[in-house]
Amino acid sequence: MIIPVRCYTCGAPIARYWEEFARRVKAGEEPGKVLDELGVRRPCCRRILLAHVPLIYEVTRFKRVL
Repeated sequence: MIIPVRCYTCGAPIARYWEEFARRVKAGEEPGKVLDELGVRRPCCRRILLAHVPLIYEVTRFKRVL
């Protein structure tokens, strides 16, 4: 739901790339090229950024009020 701070496989920090990656892909750039330019080279890290779906906005709609 929320982008992980570190890669599950190698432990490299990846959360710092998310905002730039999402902004540039939304602007129409090719995801693979953006990851190359950001310096994300490992397949495990690329997988997390490419496959992430920001569901936090869907979950917060059902926030429980106590």
